[in-house]
Amino acid sequence: MHGAVEDVSYEDAKQQFEVNMFGLAEMTKAVLPYMRNQKSGTIVNTSSVGGKAHSLLAAWYHASKFALEGWSDTLRLELAPFNIHVVVLEPGGVSTEFADVLHQPLLERSKGGAYEEVSKKLATSLKAAINDSSTAAPPSVISDVMVKVVNAKKPKTRYVAGRFGREMLMMRRFLSDRMYDRVIVSTMNRVMAGAQ
Repeated sequence: MHGAVEDVSYEDAKQQFEVNMFGLAEMTKAVLPYMRNQKSGTIVNTSSVGGKAHSLLAAWYHASKFALEGWSDTLRLELAPFNIHVVVLEPGGVSTEFADVLHQPLLERSKGGAYEEVSKKLATSLKAAINDSSTAAPPSVISDVMVKVVNAKKPKTRYVAGRFGREMLMMRRFLSDRMYDRVIVSTMNRVMAGAQ
């Protein structure tokens, strides 16, 4: 879900957390007794590069993914004594319906408000980027990583897949907050200028 913080209703924000955090938590709680019984298991939580690196007009989305990252890290510690692995998958740009799902609601949320123009440009540029094979990887990169994770005896705690995922996380890790913000704003301005 994308939209300026003041344009997004609490109902929509709660729905974002229901999908990205609480639904996943319920599923995890349901399988844990079986994994503990068999003294093994691997839980793969699909987060996003957006679980560590923020962008424009996506505060609630990023908040839900940041929450998932911290929750997964804590869960990994809790489950280690039972030989249950917790892995976080952090996709970057992948060609999916993501842009289609966020496009129209972003436009509707911003209509007539202070963020209408920037929302239009962002929606158009995101749709173009996700549908462009040079900026978005095919979905098979995610399924390939999933196969790798479930077949690993001792999987890594995190896997990054998709276009620009590693680059985004590297920038976030090594740039100061202000420098990262400048890079994101500058990049978004260039992308949105091209979307006009």
